[in-house]
Amino acid sequence: MSEKKFVTVFGSSIPRPGEPQYETAYQLGRLLASSNLNVCSGGFQGIMDAVSKGASENGVEAVGVTLDIYNVSASKYLTKQIVTHTLFERLKILIETGDAFVVLQGGTGTLVELSLVWEYLNKNMISEKPFACHGTMWKQITSLMEKQIETEKRKTGLLKCFDEIEECAAYLIRSLKA
Repeated sequence: MSEKKFVTVFGSSIPRPGEPQYETAYQLGRLLASSNLNVCSGGFQGIMDAVSKGASENGVEAVGVTLDIYNVSASKYLTKQIVTHTLFERLKILIETGDAFVVLQGGTGTLVELSLVWEYLNKNMISEKPFACHGTMWKQITSLMEKQIETEKRKTGLLKCFDEIEECAAYLIRSLKA
C-alpha cells in the first residue's frame, strides 16, 4: 500500500470556531480525511486549527509547520508539529509536504503562499500538482493573474477556483486518487 498523501492547506489565522470560514475549513478537513488524505498547514489557529481538527478527529494526520518567532500556541489538533526558524524554511516545508494545495480565505500571508506555489508550478520548480482555491476573493484575484500569465504565454489553468468547499474537496480527492 502506498504512503498516504498530504494536502497542504493555506488560510487565515483569524477565524474562530462557529464562524463560517472556520467551519468551512473544518468541513474540508473532514472531507479529505474521509478519503484517507492527510493535511498539512501552518499549524496555528483559525483555518489551520479548523482543518487540523476536521482531519485528526477523523483518523488522519494533521501536520503543522509552525514558526518559532510567533508567540502563538500551535493547534491542539496537530498529530505532528514541525518547528521552523524562518518564514522561508516554513514555506519550503509546507510546499514540499503537499501532494496537492488548497488556498482558503486569508490575507497577505495567504496571498504569499498562493503566489509561491503558483510560481513554483509555473516555472516547473515543482512537478504539477492539484492546486485549488476556495472563495470569491481568490476567484477575482486569480482571474486577473491568469490574464497576465496568458499575455506572458505561460501555462494557464494551473489553479482551479471553487465556490463550494465540497466541490473543492472532490477535485482534490479525485486528482490524488487518479
